[in-house]
Amino acid sequence: MKFSVSNIALPSYSHFDELVQLGTMGLQGIEVAPSRVWKKTWKGLSAKMVTQYRADVERAGLRIIGLHSLFYDQPNLGLFCSEEYMPETLDFMVHLSSVCRDLGGKQLIYGGGRNRGNISKYEAFQRTIDFCATLCNRIQTHGTSYCFEPLSPRKSDFINTVEESVTIVETLNNRAFQVQIDAEALAENNEISEKTFLIAQPYLIHVHANEPNFGILGSSGLIDHKAIGGYLRGINYNGFVSIEQKMFNQTDPVSGIATSISFLKENY
Repeated sequence: MKFSVSNIALPSYSHFDELVQLGTMGLQGIEVAPSRVWKKTWKGLSAKMVTQYRADVERAGLRIIGLHSLFYDQPNLGLFCSEEYMPETLDFMVHLSSVCRDLGGKQLIYGGGRNRGNISKYEAFQRTIDFCATLCNRIQTHGTSYCFEPLSPRKSDFINTVEESVTIVETLNNRAFQVQIDAEALAENNEISEKTFLIAQPYLIHVHANEPNFGILGSSGLIDHKAIGGYLRGINYNGFVSIEQKMFNQTDPVSGIATSISFLKENY
């Protein structure tokens, strides 16, 4: 397995010095929340700005693995937004895929912002398949893959389990959609089991190692990271496991990450 960290643990907009420190700690990659890098993640984001951030990360001895926290600064957009915003949502997701490609990344993790509300589960599924089929066609040449992050019912009312995510991937049957898993959601959904990982195995391309409220790894004692690491090894997973935690110390953000890196190496 390879290890990375999300840039939500770093200062917004300027964190090259921290990247250099992380490059010496045994990480190979950085997962990018776009709004943590640029104040404008769509209109106003130039190719030069994307190229510059990639160069900074690579100069620090790391590589960009992909994007997450996709809709943080686009509250009107989403899978079940009002009809008038659906074309814009599609265009935005195509745009993010191209940004991911240009950064050298491969996967885009779609987590929050997909509540179906009063839409039935069946209709939500059909809408998702139709929307994502169109999206797949538009990003086919990018070499990227979207993943719906399974989340607990506390955080989302659509795609809560790994099995539900796999069903969407198998229905779409397109390499532009794959599977991601999230440690906190696995624990909340009682999915830390061999069965879950065997179901995900053919499509699994990314893992979030995290805690409730984006805490330092191991801090809650509520998530059996050792078991998750064991199941990942059991299915011969060789992709990235990415630390997803918030920034704890404005003056020394890397110290909290260092603690999580040590924990990650012990358990994964």
